[in-house]
Amino acid sequence: NHRELFWAAGGGPLGQAALQDNAWWLGREPLLDFLCGAGGRLRMGTLLSRQGCQARLRSAEGMSLAEFLYPALQAYDFLHLHRHHGCRVQLGGADQMGNIMSGYELVTKMTGTDVFGITVPLITSSTGDKLGKTAGNAVWLNRDKTSPFELYQFFVRQHDNIVEKYLKLFTFLPLAEIDHIMEMHAKEPEKWGPQKRLAAEVTKLVHGREGLESAKRCTKALYYSSVEALEAMSDQELQELFRQAPSAELILEPGMSVLDLCRKANAIPDGPSGYQKITDGGVSVNGIRVTKPETVLILGQHILKNGVSLLRIGKKNYYIIKWLQL
Repeated sequence: NHRELFWAAGGGPLGQAALQDNAWWLGREPLLDFLCGAGGRLRMGTLLSRQGCQARLRSAEGMSLAEFLYPALQAYDFLHLHRHHGCRVQLGGADQMGNIMSGYELVTKMTGTDVFGITVPLITSSTGDKLGKTAGNAVWLNRDKTSPFELYQFFVRQHDNIVEKYLKLFTFLPLAEIDHIMEMHAKEPEKWGPQKRLAAEVTKLVHGREGLESAKRCTKALYYSSVEALEAMSDQELQELFRQAPSAELILEPGMSVLDLCRKANAIPDGPSGYQKITDGGVSVNGIRVTKPETVLILGQHILKNGVSLLRIGKKNYYIIKWLQL
């Protein structure tokens, strides 16, 4: 959402980005043509000397032929993009240095053109671990993989020792404003000001203003038991907020109680243990704890205006109830 949020005020044309899939050309390249062309220009000694290659060769698992050829394929990608799209710069993380150097060498040898490689430091967590899909801790821009709420919460939870760095990396806030945010944080650390600002700016950039509002609604509903936020949530937001939560569609019957609701949703076991779960205070409906199993369900309290009830059993087990024929 950079164009909408930042570029409109700056004026001038904004460049276009072209998305390319290397399967489009690698999938059509005959093996012998590749080996006789690009393969003949890449030197074995150079490829073997790369730090990543050395580490894999020394590991217990060793290195497969597919892994060894990966830098050659990435180098060929650079060559293809240079020939067909005029690409002269390859940008990647610091761990891609060897692959980028292979691309630089291949393009210069086969075309004689000056090309360039740029590496940037890897984004790491507060413990120094790499962030990414390989490490299993990726944060996705795709809403189907990481919802606006999940993205917002990821940045809200960042530690003090890394939040200033992330503000500078992931937002377009002026440096003077970031300095002011950190100064205020030193005075009032309990407010988590930098984390909330970071989360808001990134979520708005990735998912737009509506995405940010969605993240805030979900936050209020989950952590502040806000009935108003729950009532305003769409079906998509409910599914995103409670991805693992079972859902049930029920018809409201006259005199239906909280105990009936829990049993029909298969949220508590049959018999005395399920009954006691409610009396012990382990059941909440729309953020309101219920301790009397015979409590009759009331529209507007136990059933929200949008025809939904959020049932919680214990601290973390949620059930989404959608009421039919209200």
